[in-house]
Amino acid sequence: MNHKGFTLIEIIILIVLAGILLPAIMVPFATVVKGSGKPEMVNKAMFLAQQKMEEFMKFDYSNATLTAIPLTSYSNTDFPDYQWQWSIAWVDSSSSFAASPTDVGYKMILVRVQDPENSTYELTSVVTNFP
Repeated sequence: MNHKGFTLIEIIILIVLAGILLPAIMVPFATVVKGSGKPEMVNKAMFLAQQKMEEFMKFDYSNATLTAIPLTSYSNTDFPDYQWQWSIAWVDSSSSFAASPTDVGYKMILVRVQDPENSTYELTSVVTNFP
């Protein structure tokens, strides 16, 4: 007889093979899809760091807002998933930032942002006192 179609055994074999192969294919695919949001988080964290840095850079060297302060604790109310902290420090001859003993009198601003996956991004800038 010339019947066309699949036998029950062929269908069972197909189901068993699919049950074995699909998880092996889906796990790497799910991992890639899950990690695809990381570039978006990096861009958002860097945007927030630049935003905070611009907030500080608008002030003159002698402004009280740029008084040296230690690293603040993490906080951010606008973007609760992202946290930031900052510090403002004097650059003196003992600082690792000073290239030579005469490179002093600057204020160094550090802004650090932490994304929801606890990766940290830092921006550093220097403010000088021009006469």
